[in-house]
Amino acid sequence: MSSALEPMQPSGLVLGRYRPLRPLGTGGSGSVWLARDEQSGIEVALKIIPKEGHAESRAEREAEAATRLRHPHCLRAYGLESDDKHLYIPYEYVPGSTLRHSLRRGELGDAGAIEAAAQVLDGLAFAHEQGIVHRDVKPSNILVAEVETISVRLFDFGLAQIADADTLTAVGDVPGTLAYISPERLHGETAGPPADVWAVGVLLWEALSGHHPFWRDSPLETGEEIKTGAPSIREARPDLPDRLVAAVDAALSVDPAQRPSAAALSGELRASRQKRTVKADRPRPSLRLRPKVVPAKALAPALAALVAGWATAAFPFYPARWPLLFAALAAGLTAARARLGLAFTLAVPIFPLGNLSFGLAVAYSALAIGWLALMWGDARRGLLFGSGIVLAPLGLLGLTPLVVVRVRSGVRRVAHVLAAVLVAGVAAGIHGSSVPFSGARAASLGIAESEHPIAVAQAAWSWLLATPALGVEALLLAAVAAALPLVARQGDFTIAIFVGALLVATLVAAPEAAAVPLVVTGWVTYLVLTLRSRREREASSDVRSLGTLLGQTRARFADRLKAAGGQRWPQAQRRSASRIRQAGAR
Repeated sequence: MSSALEPMQPSGLVLGRYRPLRPLGTGGSGSVWLARDEQSGIEVALKIIPKEGHAESRAEREAEAATRLRHPHCLRAYGLESDDKHLYIPYEYVPGSTLRHSLRRGELGDAGAIEAAAQVLDGLAFAHEQGIVHRDVKPSNILVAEVETISVRLFDFGLAQIADADTLTAVGDVPGTLAYISPERLHGETAGPPADVWAVGVLLWEALSGHHPFWRDSPLETGEEIKTGAPSIREARPDLPDRLVAAVDAALSVDPAQRPSAAALSGELRASRQKRTVKADRPRPSLRLRPKVVPAKALAPALAALVAGWATAAFPFYPARWPLLFAALAAGLTAARARLGLAFTLAVPIFPLGNLSFGLAVAYSALAIGWLALMWGDARRGLLFGSGIVLAPLGLLGLTPLVVVRVRSGVRRVAHVLAAVLVAGVAAGIHGSSVPFSGARAASLGIAESEHPIAVAQAAWSWLLATPALGVEALLLAAVAAALPLVARQGDFTIAIFVGALLVATLVAAPEAAAVPLVVTGWVTYLVLTLRSRREREASSDVRSLGTLLGQTRARFADRLKAAGGQRWPQAQRRSASRIRQAGAR
């Protein structure tokens, strides 16, 4: 990756234009850096490709396809540039992670996976209209944007087949990733739009079932499985609605002529999801909890109401009943528009703090603006630090890393925990109450009547140095928040060691910490992490109900029979598949 920056000039710019900020990733074809285009002032994802082998022709093909595809679900490229050693493709920068990463973390769920696949199909339908076949659709070539709703971008058109353009592969070559290559391509046929539809069918089958339909111990075995076709998704997920099963099975028809078009399949997936939403009210047996829907919609307004109400009540300025009014208004705005609610809630304390100290109000305003910018991409979780207001009086601030564990960005998780602990400490200093963790009576911050924000910052820093346990615990819990997603993928014994180390570190940093809250924190942390760990392991088989469990057992038994030359289970529902093909024809 470092070699990719060799052409950087003494000014710190690549090609005299792009200023590298940080690496975003690396792969077989090159590296990608977040860079600032000094001519336009925008940030770009700069793909840097060494001039080796067929790299130049493929980069040209990738840039040509990506610049032509002006579609919301295709990552846009701004052009192609080069020097003596490298090629450069500046892409629009969209913060997020790949679909592969999201699937491994179990972040999407059924509805999210279906919507992501439908959006990819929308982008592919537009590409097919332009005479472009991607030929390498896979989870690692799909970007999931870091926004409140599902929004994906298809990228890496380096292997694309463009109408009226020369092919980049020799006769007999099958470019792409084996696990997502269609049967006709393995038989030597030319890739067409149905090959892209097949790849989306494979990734959707994988997302819904938790495992790949074809992957075996060797590439040869995997190729043979692909040629014979996938088992029906109903074998792995008998609880799915018929229309969704038919859509996935039709996308995985061995005969490319039997597959629907990308546009028809996209519409069918969305229609099946709407039908599934209606059916979701019917009770069905479950082997585990699914705590994703309610917190996402109810927690954000509740936290907004809590923070706004607490700020107006804790720092007197407004009339007596106004805290309830501000709390209701903050909750309503957050429910309607998360970013608007976040901005309003952060603005509420400015006047009460100004009544206490003008310098404090100015310092807080600067911090609030920075916080709003940091949380702009995940505004619905932007007030999770407010949980510290509830946890601090109970002595349970150690649970704040668990509160923010579902925040995707490690930087945001750390920021939330630091803010929760420090806000609780500053509130204790202003009101002269007990300092979290140590339990000692807080000394006054000494910022009353202060007119300058720098004086306020100095006073707060001096106060923090006088209560070192609070600062050390804030850093400790921030480190825990950063590490929790990794720890949650470990076994029970590793989690127990982690929790034990956390308790020991807490006692070392704050020997006066109360025993009961500390024990409760340790047990709750252990239980939550072990549950998440088991759910992560279950995600590989996506155990959701007793019927699903039986269906997966039957599917694995069928695979063993097939490997031994025995009976094959039916692969698709022909009648439903025919309906989808007719929709595509229309």
